[in-house]
Amino acid sequence: MSVTLPRQKPFRFSIQASDPPGGFTGTADDGDRWRALARQVEALGYDSLTIADHLDEQFAVTPALVSAAEATTTLKIGTLVWCNDYRHPVLLAKEAATIDILSGGRLEFGLGAGWMTTDYEQSGITLDRPGVRIDRLAESLQIIKGLFADGPVTFNGDHYNVTAHEGTPKPLQKPGPPILLGGGGKRMLTLAAQQADIIGINVSLAAGVIDATAGPNATGEATEEKLRWIAEAAGDRYDDLELQTRVHLAVVTDDREAFAEMVAPALGLTGAQALESPHALAGTVDQLCETIIERRERWGLSYVTVGADAVESFAPIVARLSGT
Repeated sequence: MSVTLPRQKPFRFSIQASDPPGGFTGTADDGDRWRALARQVEALGYDSLTIADHLDEQFAVTPALVSAAEATTTLKIGTLVWCNDYRHPVLLAKEAATIDILSGGRLEFGLGAGWMTTDYEQSGITLDRPGVRIDRLAESLQIIKGLFADGPVTFNGDHYNVTAHEGTPKPLQKPGPPILLGGGGKRMLTLAAQQADIIGINVSLAAGVIDATAGPNATGEATEEKLRWIAEAAGDRYDDLELQTRVHLAVVTDDREAFAEMVAPALGLTGAQALESPHALAGTVDQLCETIIERRERWGLSYVTVGADAVESFAPIVARLSGT
């Protein structure tokens, strides 16, 4: 079955900086490095800098985003993604709106249901089954959208109850910061198709870890199935959606076949499957540009996120393709 794609969007590129080399562990030097990274990302032409929301060795999301915004002038800042289970939607809406104002309207609001098992085990936060977490996320999103808009919000759900609460401050962007939802399963991608502005095509994280078991969900065939789910759920809004992918492995190399054969087993893939997967990129600059263009034509993926370890090596691709 062929895949119907949304209207083609210009390329955007971002850096996810949750786990930079050496980590950010809370010293004064770390603060200097974080701001320097934000300035570097902006200077190299990336569109945005994002951070994940985990309870391990990384900066807390809200202050890190504000610091990055203050170190830059045009760079978008965002979450990939805030974990809904770690905070109440009324509090999160207030934090997000404040960040949007302090950054001059540069926030991209990524929100997820939570997935990393160790976060829950170590913190004592209850890890409910995926369906419950997604239901809770859907309620949270409805509340947050209401709080971004004018007027008080009253909501009575299975997970949250809000009574006549007027969200303040209001975000600078109207009707609110662009919302990113992502995932690898049908239920999460259906919610994203119905509610998000940006949809992150990801591997399934139902296992609570990223390991070789995620490989079958990272293939080209799996990606096409995800796109069919999104198209079915999005309806008339499909053409307005922007499709994003997190590339977990981005390497500039003169021998991509040999590199793929070396790393593919750890991903639970063959070398050929690894090279086809939207979550991996390997090759020369010319090959990477060709591959990224081909993936937009095949899957509609126009918003590409790579890790902080690739910020310099990936910059020539950004310079060549951004905005095209």
